[in-house]
Amino acid sequence: MNEERKIETEEVEAVSPPPRARVPDSVARKRDYLSGFLAGEKEEAPSGGAGSDLQAAVVEVLKSVYDPEIPVDIYELGLIYDVDISEDGDATITMTLTTPHCPVAESLPNEVELRVLSVPGIRDAVVNLVWDPPWDPSKMSDEARLELGML
Repeated sequence: MNEERKIETEEVEAVSPPPRARVPDSVARKRDYLSGFLAGEKEEAPSGGAGSDLQAAVVEVLKSVYDPEIPVDIYELGLIYDVDISEDGDATITMTLTTPHCPVAESLPNEVELRVLSVPGIRDAVVNLVWDPPWDPSKMSDEARLELGML
């Protein structure tokens, strides 16, 4: 009555990551689409590239993400090393954490990715978490030092 079932397995060296979902260019996203619709306004999406309005918008949204242990946003804290925006609206954020043992090591990069994806004109966002160079208090802005009483 008891039949033994065998599950066949196969060992592999590596598995390629699945393709990332992208917002198509034909989809125009707005923070409050209803107000723009009711006003009949047509909003132009900012163009990408270094020093663009789109990069500035991404930096602004990064300034709204706060470290849960320190009352300073992650941009002024110096956790964001690079914000690269392609001409197509793909964002690559290079960031670190104050320590590899940071309690938000798993959730903060995901929150950063979601916040960057919320910026109109951003098609895709990738967050690269790096540990070199390691973060230290010298990476903080003067505003962050002032907020923490270090000036």
